[in-house]
Amino acid sequence: GSGGKDSAYVTHMLKDKYDMNPLSVTWAPHKYTEIGHANFEEFCHSGFNNILFTPNGSLHRVLTKKAFLNLCHPFQPFIIGQRQIAPKMAVKFNIPLIFYGENPAEYGNLIEEGSKPKMFPKFYSGNPNDDIIIGGESLHQTIENEGFHKSDILPYQPISEEDASSLGIEVHYFSYYKKWDPQENYYYAAENTAFQPNIRRTEGSFSKYSSIDDRIDPLHYYTTLIKYGIGRCTYDAAQEIRTGKLERDEGVMLVKKFDNEFPSRFIDEMLDYMDITEEQFWSTLDNARSPHLWKYESNNWILRNELT
Repeated sequence: GSGGKDSAYVTHMLKDKYDMNPLSVTWAPHKYTEIGHANFEEFCHSGFNNILFTPNGSLHRVLTKKAFLNLCHPFQPFIIGQRQIAPKMAVKFNIPLIFYGENPAEYGNLIEEGSKPKMFPKFYSGNPNDDIIIGGESLHQTIENEGFHKSDILPYQPISEEDASSLGIEVHYFSYYKKWDPQENYYYAAENTAFQPNIRRTEGSFSKYSSIDDRIDPLHYYTTLIKYGIGRCTYDAAQEIRTGKLERDEGVMLVKKFDNEFPSRFIDEMLDYMDITEEQFWSTLDNARSPHLWKYESNNWILRNELT
């Protein structure tokens, strides 16, 4: 739980509606935003136990750099760590039930995934001794090349199948049991955990309350636009159309206005964080553009098929 609107909603529901005693577990952002850290503190102070885990910062920067340069996916190391940290704490504290918020099907993965309440064990358990590829390179190769220790990569590795089986660990998606509506989650979190939206619109979209805790978030969503032709506004608008908060023509208008917006606010910090030059940055983005999605005309990249 990041303390954002979704994890605040789920944690509060589990505790106050279903009389559970949840331990929230947080994989730290790359670099907190001011509003993200404030919301995280308010979340904890509103009545929840929390473990904040921060990985080796030097290694995480290296992995993020490799993930961006090799995959145009600067968020990959965070996603892997976020997926693994809750099962690790479950083993440590002998807690067999884990809840995540929404199933990835909420964002366009295979629709049949939305009908399954549990995460497959293969996504959070396995052989911890197996090598894991992050940023296009094996973790063991990375620590050998960069001078890190084996213990530094432990947070990114899964729990063992034996531990998962012996404890009977199950990972459930809360969105299977409750209709997942991000805007309603925001209203609930604001009322019950003092969650606050940002004071400014999120770059690349129209909202002020979704995924606002990490300074790398806007770049992450911009890379999905580069690779797939789908930016942050498309994700947000599609969800709000499905939940009845927007009409489709309104969503199309918003996507045309915001989807292609460059995330300039934190970009200099992120280049410094990843230790890359502007030339490396733009080269990586341009190399990741699929020719069936993009064309280059008059010194500009243009999507071949605009949303209508």
